[in-house]
Amino acid sequence: MNTARQSKQERNLATGQDAVDVQAFQRFYEDNLHLIYRYVYSKVGNREEAEDLTSQIFMKAVRLLSSERGTGSPSWQRWLFQVARTTLADYWRSHYRFPLDSLEELLDAGWQGPSEEVSLSCPDERPAERVQRILQALPAHYREVLICRFLLNLSIKETALRLGLSEANVKVLQFRALKRAAELESVVTG
Repeated sequence: MNTARQSKQERNLATGQDAVDVQAFQRFYEDNLHLIYRYVYSKVGNREEAEDLTSQIFMKAVRLLSSERGTGSPSWQRWLFQVARTTLADYWRSHYRFPLDSLEELLDAGWQGPSEEVSLSCPDERPAERVQRILQALPAHYREVLICRFLLNLSIKETALRLGLSEANVKVLQFRALKRAAELESVVTG
């Protein structure tokens, strides 16, 4: 999306305290749907979950537009990705929330843990699964840069804008992330 269109679209998104310009939001939705979906899918790895979470993200965006965002906001897309990150964090928190006594119940029932060590790498493993495991092993700031640059195919400038970093910082983080990923590949994939 070009800058002039984006600026006009951002100015027109919120038209007051209680109302959202439907046409402006529809254009914003169409321009950002695929980016948000790819971002979410890269995090959850499941089409149905990614579709559900993407719809939740845009529903939150509609609800939050009139209450939190003014007409002078610098980047609606960056704000939308922040909404996506917090929605994903909520998803993973609820997904992995187990009762604290669940391990004790398993041990009381006679479970002794895994009987043999499971290898992380299989010879017939799909490349996408390898990439996901390597990404998960990286620190979050390295993972975010690599996802933006290589999975979302964003430029360095777009990545810097989305993550709130300078372009030079994105270049350095990308270099370090690729270096760390290369080191981790043999550990993660066996």
